[in-house]
Amino acid sequence: MSQPADKSANKSATNEWVETFVVVVEALLIAIVLRSFLYQPFSIPTASMQQTLMIGDYFVANKYVWGYGKHSFSLGRYGNFTALDFELPISNRILGRDPNRGDVAVFRPVPQNIEYIKRIVGLPGDRVQMQGGRLYINDVMVEREEIGTTMDTDSSGQTVEVTVYRETFPEGTTHTIQEISDSAPLDNTQVYVVPAGHYFMMGDNRDRSADSRVLSQVGYVPDINLIAKAEARFFSIKDNLPPWQIWQWPANVRWDRMFQSVYK
Repeated sequence: MSQPADKSANKSATNEWVETFVVVVEALLIAIVLRSFLYQPFSIPTASMQQTLMIGDYFVANKYVWGYGKHSFSLGRYGNFTALDFELPISNRILGRDPNRGDVAVFRPVPQNIEYIKRIVGLPGDRVQMQGGRLYINDVMVEREEIGTTMDTDSSGQTVEVTVYRETFPEGTTHTIQEISDSAPLDNTQVYVVPAGHYFMMGDNRDRSADSRVLSQVGYVPDINLIAKAEARFFSIKDNLPPWQIWQWPANVRWDRMFQSVYK
């Protein structure tokens, strides 16, 4: 008389296992879809965008706002970390709008095979130049206002004093930049004429950023190589500590940088 009960119990256990498996698979598929088509998290390993994005900041980027390009579905590739690198066989972006000057972009430089994040400074057809530490767009000097000074530490642990400025683009959008001086190697450049269908990128930490001013390393970024628009920080920890080390959080998490737009 106990055999039917055993079979029923086994069937029930099997059904529960199957249901759990289905739920896990559904959750994974939803996560993959969200990460592939809508929003993707990234982390910051270098100082090139400080103070907007600090080493140890984690942010979410909008993947659909500019549509989809060649590297839109390269998941988990940033810095020295590689999980999946899938290149779409397309020659033009599909869907989405064009970026605006001042947007913070995740992109793949043509000479590189890893993601970069910089601010879009030059639009197609623009003339961009640095003279004496000042940014010129279409032969007009971009307005900047000194805010103060602070100490800036890069990924190698080197700390220097920097001057902080509020810079205002011609369209009226503002953001914060840092300068060690106005006479660093990339503070005086040639005139860059941005080709059609390309963008000119610069880091907010102007003297600690390898960006479009270095043509051999970054250069002009094709529209199709844009991946996502940075939107908001959701986590931040000092010294780029692994976020899973929860015991490090009390002394090292930067609570004041969490859940904030990168455009504040």
